[in-house]
Amino acid sequence: MKGLMILASDKHGIKDKVVGKLKEVEGKITNDKPRETEGKLQKAKGKAKDKVTDLKDTLEDKKEG
Repeated sequence: MKGLMILASDKHGIKDKVVGKLKEVEGKITNDKPRETEGKLQKAKGKAKDKVTDLKDTLEDKKEG
């Protein structure tokens, strides 16, 4: 159940990383460059969300400690 909660909230950009990778692969298979690029951008968005969440967690830890 916890895994579903993570995907539902997408706090760490997991959904964007997974969907982006799928779009990227689909674009490569079908030789659809715009779709491949769309996937890469969505994957990057997920990675950025992950970094922001990590930064927030770090700042909260320093604030508490």
